[in-house]
Amino acid sequence: MTNQSPLVTTEWLQEHLEDPKVRIIDATTFLMPSTEEGRPYDVKSGKEAYEEGHIPGAVYGDIAGELADSNSASAFTVPSEEQFKEAIERLGVSDDTHVVVYDQIAVVGTNISASDWASRLWWHLRFEGFENVSILEGGFRKWKHEGRNVETGTNEYPKGNVTIARNTELLATKEDVKRATTDSNTVLLNCLSPADFSGEKNTYGRPGHIPTSHNVFFASLNDDETFKVREEQQLRDIFEPTGALDSNKKVIAYCGGGIAATWNAFVLYLLGKKRRCCV
Repeated sequence: MTNQSPLVTTEWLQEHLEDPKVRIIDATTFLMPSTEEGRPYDVKSGKEAYEEGHIPGAVYGDIAGELADSNSASAFTVPSEEQFKEAIERLGVSDDTHVVVYDQIAVVGTNISASDWASRLWWHLRFEGFENVSILEGGFRKWKHEGRNVETGTNEYPKGNVTIARNTELLATKEDVKRATTDSNTVLLNCLSPADFSGEKNTYGRPGHIPTSHNVFFASLNDDETFKVREEQQLRDIFEPTGALDSNKKVIAYCGGGIAATWNAFVLYLLGKKRRCCV
């Protein structure tokens, strides 16, 4: 039997590498500083890095490519249900499988250990109605740090067959966000750095934050020495002042491209906020 915890350890995954129901997906993607004016980052696929080294048996999930809407002007836009179903089934996902997602790095050039690429796929699978998905705590860096086996090349699972039933409550629209600015029962959670939040840093062309937002930097939720999520009480102390833990309040987490925000949503899920939290 597989473990349906949303956060699994490297020890657990090591014991389940041969489990025929487990599907391991490397979701690595890179944001590289852009040389083009007006663009904060260039998106680079992590497939080459995956091929150079990955957890045994893992396949590569292309968040910026096959799992996104290629016709959208914005990166990481959610694709059609049909496109997602076809892409995720090629990765071997079926209704009776347990998906474990990990990534290799959060932000290029930093030691941030939050697995926000993995949490983006965790969120997307849940948005499509698939709940049996977990994130590997510490990702590939923790796996390698512990001296566990790594393989090169590529893998594939038998084609899956998964039922898609979108949970639209997990995705906020622009209108939802506008309403939230005047709704005391909705918490807007900016997941970028304090410098981005304050406007000291102008990463996305318009400095500052959406009115009434609270700031919880996604990178603050992990211990970068151990690669692990912080202890529960530390996390509660971080989120409590924002009102995000209030079961009567809805939370809308946002960032610059819908990636970092999913890590905050994931940690809130670990803290019991399993409903009324969207990105």
